[in-house]
Order: sequence, then C-alpha cells, then structure tokens
Amino acid sequence: MNIAIVTGSAGLIGSESVAFMSDKFDLVIGIDNNLRAYFFGDEASTEWNKKRIEDQFSNYKHYQADIRSEEEIGKIFQEYGKDIKLIIHTAAQPSHDWAAREPFMDFTVNANGTLVMLEMTRLHCPEAVFIFTSTNKVYGDNPNFLPLVEHETRWEIAEDHAYFKNGIDEQMSIDHTKHSLFGASKVAADVLVQEYGRYFGMKTGVFRGGCLTGPNHSGAQLHGFLAYLMKCAITGNHYTIFGYKGKQVRDNIHSWDLVNMFWHFYQNPRVAEVYNAGGGRFSNCSMQEGIALCEEITGNKMNYSLSDDNRSGDHIWYISDLSRFKEHYPTWDWKYDLKTTLSQMHDNISKRV
Repeated sequence: MNIAIVTGSAGLIGSESVAFMSDKFDLVIGIDNNLRAYFFGDEASTEWNKKRIEDQFSNYKHYQADIRSEEEIGKIFQEYGKDIKLIIHTAAQPSHDWAAREPFMDFTVNANGTLVMLEMTRLHCPEAVFIFTSTNKVYGDNPNFLPLVEHETRWEIAEDHAYFKNGIDEQMSIDHTKHSLFGASKVAADVLVQEYGRYFGMKTGVFRGGCLTGPNHSGAQLHGFLAYLMKCAITGNHYTIFGYKGKQVRDNIHSWDLVNMFWHFYQNPRVAEVYNAGGGRFSNCSMQEGIALCEEITGNKMNYSLSDDNRSGDHIWYISDLSRFKEHYPTWDWKYDLKTTLSQMHDNISKRV
C-alpha cells in the first residue's frame, strides 16, 4: 500500500492535504485531537471539518492522537511501517499571542511534537518524504528593519531594495531577532526537520508559510486573520486592527496552492530543503485593503477599530519570495488570487454562521 499521514488533518492545510492526496494514495491517515478548540475556544473547533472529510473521503482514517505522545504516534507508525510514503506535518499551536499564555504547551506541541513525528518516521519509514509547515515567524522581526515606505493604504519596501521585485527570500537571518515564543518553538521545529535531513539523509522539506488561508479555515481573532476578517464582515462582529495604522502587509496563499507545492516536492523530493511559501507579489494585501475587499464582497460596512498597540514582534511588511521553489519546480504556479479566495471564504463561512 501507499499511505500518506497528515497531522492536523482537520485544520486548514491538513484537510486540504487530505482532499488533495485522497486520490493519489491508497489510504490517508489523519492525526488530529482538536487542540485548536482549546487554543481559541469552541468557535475555532475543527470538529465540523473532521466530520466533513470523514464523510467525503472513503479512504480516510482518523486518529484522535496527540503528536506529543511517543506511545500514541509510535503505534500508528508501527502498524503501517514502510507502507507510509509521505508525512505532511501541519499540526501546531499557531498563534504568537497565545504562546505567551502557556509557553510549555506551545513548545511541546510545536517542537516536541515535531521531534516525535520525525523520530517515528526515521524508525519506521525512513524513505518516506517528510513535509513540515513552518512559518515566516522564524525570521522574527528582522523584516521590520527593512527600508519601508508608508503609502496611502499600505507599507511597502523601497523600490531600490533587492526584495522589492519578488519579496523576502530564504537567506534572511533567523538569528538575533525577536520571534515571539511561538516563533521560537517553530524555529526549533524548523531546524529539527532540516537536521533530520542533513544528519540522517532523510527527504525533508520545510515550507515557511506566509498567511495560509482558504475556505475551510476555522478563523479566530488570534489566528487566521483573513477568515476571521470575513467572518466579522458577514456577522457584523467587531474587528480590532492591532497597530501600524492598519497598513501592515501580508501575502496570502490559498491552501490548495500550498498543498500543490507539497505534491510537487513529493514527486521529486530533496534532502533538508527550505522554501518560503506564500502569495508573493501575486496575492497580498494590507489590513486596510483586506477590509475594503471584504466590504466589496459582502456588501456590508465593517465594524472595526484601530488599536495603537501592535502585536509584539509582528511584521509591518512581509511578502514571500518563491523564486527558489519555482526554480526547483518550474511547473508549479499559483491558481487562486486574493479576491477568489475571499469569495470562497464568504460562501463557506456564510453557510456555517
């Protein structure tokens, strides 16, 4: 058998991975214990998404296991052994604000959980491809020291800077910078995945995501800004913008486009590779621009306010450069632009709320 394992399988990228891989593998195993509801409350629960993928994909098998548990994860890997050909590790505590509340929980989920997944892969299926969803927060607040220029609705990098054309590449330092505790736990996991590739020769790929988004995101105030923004636009709930005059810029990649990157990597894997993964110059917006798009799509005026306090270590401007990935996998390209993604979100969230 050819088997794929997806952690965080009821989350945004996990469920997209299940859907994408379901017709490419004999069995897709999902591991998810809905810690998202613990992190962000019942409104962020992924139970609805777990049920959706169980109903939709007959070759999907769900395990309510904790990635921090060597015993629980070890049993799964022992059962399927070398039939496991692909591991997509998306499970995480994903909020840098939340991490400061419970540092032990954040670190054990993000770092220890990744170590457990890597070690079980090495022991039971060392030839499998291991893909890890890292984050641009591994660069800490280094992007904030770039030469930024204020425009009417956004911050932008100076046009004469090397990053202006395509965005920030993988050579930016991850050292000597404020990461947030979340960023630090993800750095630990990111470097572990690289090291299992370099030290043990395993086929590992690290994808440092910008804002990962899509219609199946269980958005909450502390994580999933586009999904939560659209939810507030639909419901009329109040939205708070934290700092930077609402001009902070993020690139946004649709979950399908990211998982398509995973698929390209799986077909021609490399050892200890690192890629920035985001919407790049193709799909990005400031908070102000995102609000304007949500108002246009919903026809509603948003109820929001601006706080002068920015989140600690938050990026003022971040756009991912995907040139390295495109050089290695030239047939890959984005499929979903920002407006299409937000329209899909509108349709899905409207059904749910």
